[in-house]
Amino acid sequence: DAKSIYPTQPIISVMRPLTEEETKTLFLKLSEYMGRSIERMINRTDERHCFRLLKDRVYYVSESSLKAAAPISKDHLLHFGTCVGKFTKSGKFRLHITALDHLAQYAKYKVWLKPNAE
Repeated sequence: DAKSIYPTQPIISVMRPLTEEETKTLFLKLSEYMGRSIERMINRTDERHCFRLLKDRVYYVSESSLKAAAPISKDHLLHFGTCVGKFTKSGKFRLHITALDHLAQYAKYKVWLKPNAE
């Protein structure tokens, strides 16, 4: 039956929490740059944050944004939060440049460049 093979409605992806294995892979990658500061990144002084997954991409989201986005229907909401990186098909995690602002606050090693430095 062709109808069972090809659905008429589009498949809607949902932002979901990371599995235990995905969380371990993400935290191992972040610990290379941040050390043990990952806990401070999640339990911030201003507000708690969490990680959500959508189509192999991991987003860093505040819990207030998460609650505010809950009543919005899934077909009207693409994603929210800051994209930290993505999981490759082989299961590895790659950081995206959009995560630099958040990682720099908690980084183990910091480098400053002078304006006239090349």
